[in-house]
Amino acid sequence: MFAWLRSPRRTKTLRSRYEDDRPEAGFYALQDPYGSALDDFDERFDWDPDDEPRRKPKPKTKRRWRPWRRKRDDALRNFGEDRPQVGWWQPAHWRGRRKRWWAVRIVAGLLALFIALVAWLAVTAPLSKSLEPVAPPQITLLASDGTPIARSGASVDAPVEVRKLPDHVVGAFLAIEDRRFYSHWGVDPRGIARAAWTGVGGGSTITQQLAKFTFLTPEQTLTRKAREALIAFWLESWLTKDEILSRYLSNAYFGDNQYGLRAASLHYFYRQPENLRPEQAAMLAGLLKAPSRLAPTRNYDLAAARMKLVLGAMAEEGYITPQRAASLRPPRLDVRNRNTLPTGTYFADWALPLARQDSESGYAKQTLTTTLDARLQGIASRVVSRAPLGDAQVALVAMRPSGEVVAMVGGKDYRNSPFNRATQARRQPGSTFKLFVYLAALQSGMKPSDRIDNTAIESGSYRPKNARERYSPSLTLEEAFATSSNVAAVRLFNKVGSRRVIATARDLGVTSDLPAGDPSLALGTSTMTLLELTSAYAAIAADAYPVEPHAFPREEQGWFDWLFDGQSHFSDRTHEGMERLLRSAINRGTGKAAMLSGPNFGKTGTTQDHRDALFVGYAGDLVVGVWIGKDDNSPLNGISGGGLPARIWRDFMRSALAGTAAAEPVERPDPEGPIRPLDIENIDEIPLDANGSTLSIEQGGVTVSTEIDGVPVEFRLGEDGLRVDQPQR
Repeated sequence: MFAWLRSPRRTKTLRSRYEDDRPEAGFYALQDPYGSALDDFDERFDWDPDDEPRRKPKPKTKRRWRPWRRKRDDALRNFGEDRPQVGWWQPAHWRGRRKRWWAVRIVAGLLALFIALVAWLAVTAPLSKSLEPVAPPQITLLASDGTPIARSGASVDAPVEVRKLPDHVVGAFLAIEDRRFYSHWGVDPRGIARAAWTGVGGGSTITQQLAKFTFLTPEQTLTRKAREALIAFWLESWLTKDEILSRYLSNAYFGDNQYGLRAASLHYFYRQPENLRPEQAAMLAGLLKAPSRLAPTRNYDLAAARMKLVLGAMAEEGYITPQRAASLRPPRLDVRNRNTLPTGTYFADWALPLARQDSESGYAKQTLTTTLDARLQGIASRVVSRAPLGDAQVALVAMRPSGEVVAMVGGKDYRNSPFNRATQARRQPGSTFKLFVYLAALQSGMKPSDRIDNTAIESGSYRPKNARERYSPSLTLEEAFATSSNVAAVRLFNKVGSRRVIATARDLGVTSDLPAGDPSLALGTSTMTLLELTSAYAAIAADAYPVEPHAFPREEQGWFDWLFDGQSHFSDRTHEGMERLLRSAINRGTGKAAMLSGPNFGKTGTTQDHRDALFVGYAGDLVVGVWIGKDDNSPLNGISGGGLPARIWRDFMRSALAGTAAAEPVERPDPEGPIRPLDIENIDEIPLDANGSTLSIEQGGVTVSTEIDGVPVEFRLGEDGLRVDQPQR
């Protein structure tokens, strides 16, 4: 090791390192502090850079090397003691090649980190997102005949352009929110300090607020604040100041479900933002601090006090004179009924998320026509309301064989329980699941006339029993399906195989979990929604599978699309055999209570201990499923699928199919008119505005109660026309 330290190569490396650190010739004309040290280095090590490298001598004894080693250590220890000390802030400190090597790589690393952050922002926070409304705009759903059935969403209007707004409108927001908006780069330390000291204005800039409610969540963490500042710098580098301010004013929340300056100015003062007066603009600007608490429709005094604070800030910044600010009084509100009250129905709650998925992002309101049939929905509501349910709940789904949902009831009373038991509740289907068992058997080559054992199962770990323990030596498949024999269904399930039965259910659109190898599956012990089960029966009615339930009309397919639509069809023998089984279940089986005068097909279902009772079937061009049960899954006190559910199904079908061809055309309702929540027959009162006006829908007509100059007035619209009454207080 010592020989290597004394080698010419090592000595040359040491000398070159110090030569590189020497300043340029001419800077030290009187004295070269490095020269004497280097000469001493050469003399002590006896090395000439022009000579060829010498072979290192082999030491004869260790004692011979010890004096040289001491000299070498002294030379290295004392070498450079006379060199001047240079600080890191002086240029001479960075002239060494090794330091330049590190400096270049540090700069390159910082540049690469900046590029990575910009790329990350481009992916996670696209700039176009700031052009979209932060709240979903209003959507109005219409029934198939044009009847408005629901409105939902925020009140979002067209975006504003800063250059078209008066100076006092822009100044009101800048004075109270971000006074140095046009002079900072997204983050304003001076503004933060001023807000902390005076309590006027916010600590975040307008750019930071745009970044927060456009790209980030409202969580209060250091990580979120860091991302907010980073996105603010990014927005400032890509957008002009006017573009940032325009997007901010078009998306800010102003209370009362109003998003954006245009929607807020129309809502509170019924005028466009380009026509706002200074006091109106000041009141709107003051709402941004706490929109829900300061909304003038709720707390007018708080909004007026905040307006005065904004006017004072505007005077300080020169947007208006102090005399003008002192003379302005709180403006009068002009809140008009713009028919934006969100209302809900079971069908609307299911359809609205689907509408949001397919709608384009934008500020425009949308009016969408659904597949819901107002007449059929009314029939479903009346039939359900007349049923003696007690403390049980009910769900009904009616659809066309194509999957168009035309009526939906998710419970007895939407106002008391908006939980949709037709689309959200997952309950056992009971014997209605036998459809898949018998269909798999028919597809495997069996016929309705084939016989199967109907004796009690007395071996194995699973021993189901028939209702009332009625057994016989054997039954045909048609008889077993009509009487809903449990032992026959389990034996048929074991014969066909669970894989084939599950594959059949999947073909018909069932997506719920179906445990393989479990014989109890034949009796419907797995869970699924009523909508899912009804869609499977619709596949039999349509002779095409799978059938996808949908809430909005779909374009009629051409012949080319029909060839490649992905649907399959049953063989004639399989389809005719399955319909023969379904017809026998109503005509002479457990579903006699659902019998109609015309062709009808269906199946009953009852789960263990009568916890669920179902009837699913089709007639004409309607496929209907009915479920009855309790939310706590307790027994129904003897209600079975062939009882009350079958009677509800029959009553609905009789009214729905009667006289449809002779119905006279009626005038289409106004889509902008009042909502008709078809889930409920009678509605007590619907609030219309903050002044106490109400709307009551009764069988005899519609009543609007309001006040005019403090005098209560009722407008009644019935069959005899419009009548105005003045009720006694």
